[in-house]
Amino acid sequence: MTEVAKRKTGKILAIVGICAAIAVGGIGVATVPGLLAGSSQNAGSAASPTPTVEAKPVELGITPLDGAVEWNPVVGPQIKAVNGKVKDVVLTPVGGGAPVQGKTSPDGSTWTTLEVLKFKTQYSYSFTVVDTAGKETKKNQTFTTVSAAYEADASIYPRNGSTAGSGQPIEINFSEPVLDKAAMEKRVAITVSSGQPVAWHWYSDKKVRIRPEAFWASGSTVTVDMKLLGVDFGNKMIGNGNVVSTFTTGPQRVAVVDDTTKTMNVYSDGQLVHTAPVSLGGEDWLSPTGYAVILEQERKSNFNAGSIGLKPGDKGYYPPMVVDYANRLTWSGVYVHQALEAAWGAIGRVNVSHGCVGLLPDDAAWFFNNMKTGDVVQILNTGAPAVEPLEGFGDWNIPWASYAQR
Repeated sequence: MTEVAKRKTGKILAIVGICAAIAVGGIGVATVPGLLAGSSQNAGSAASPTPTVEAKPVELGITPLDGAVEWNPVVGPQIKAVNGKVKDVVLTPVGGGAPVQGKTSPDGSTWTTLEVLKFKTQYSYSFTVVDTAGKETKKNQTFTTVSAAYEADASIYPRNGSTAGSGQPIEINFSEPVLDKAAMEKRVAITVSSGQPVAWHWYSDKKVRIRPEAFWASGSTVTVDMKLLGVDFGNKMIGNGNVVSTFTTGPQRVAVVDDTTKTMNVYSDGQLVHTAPVSLGGEDWLSPTGYAVILEQERKSNFNAGSIGLKPGDKGYYPPMVVDYANRLTWSGVYVHQALEAAWGAIGRVNVSHGCVGLLPDDAAWFFNNMKTGDVVQILNTGAPAVEPLEGFGDWNIPWASYAQR
């Protein structure tokens, strides 16, 4: 092969090499050396040939690669050229929309995004690479961010802006299983104005509750700040947003119900504010002991024996009825409420309910109007087990020493 043919062949290979390296889109792929601008292309002339200077190989790193799917939109795309520069970078949603803002490094070698991308979106990526010889190569490619099937989120209770009773634990429900619980706990910042430390108790991979050792101090402000955007829950599930909830707590209101005396004593910030006679669950329907938290309140509530597994003909069955001043303590149907008129004579004397705490009308109205959701009811001496944590918010029945165990 002649000297002219060799040099021409070398130039052609350099161009092909650059294109091949860019097409691969990986880091560390080198091009075949090319010619610097101005190099002689006519080595066969009579004049002395101008020495050729070879262009340095361009190593190009592109993230994400062409055709990538389920790309985390928080991980910003980047183009980096070693021994070269990038320019004219345009990153745009394929379905339409403004280009994504980005910046180029002072030396022109690197372009990175300045915005968080959208979920469930295909993007088009176009750019130009310039090698040390000034040769420009254009490239277009696409990738798609995390689809709906791989999005994850979470909800917090109490709701943002609400006021809760001093016995209300924080509950977080995740839409997808959390595989690394310790790492997730570090992602969530919890601030308490009273300075009370808190512990986490995981009931499943998707449900966790958080509480202090004792009830929240009266008038506390609690903020739960979850930085979940772009967080990998595990199994490729990616958090699609941050969640914040700030709530305040009311006075420490606790109603202590003692089956031995058939009496309820209500305390507010440690001071006795109300006393009332009660009737609890009969021998076949013992009221649970321990701590319970008021879940919801209804001025009038529809009670149905079928909700506790009774049908007509069963012992203890009762027809559907409307109950006044209903304060739910468990999801299975234990309430503090106004007793039916037929049971008023039993109040303070004997137990006749299906596990509920029955009150006379005036006391029931007082309780309903002065106690709020998140306030605490403690039941003593019935002989029944304590309220299960997931029967409501029976978290206070778990000893503090073991509450934080996963």
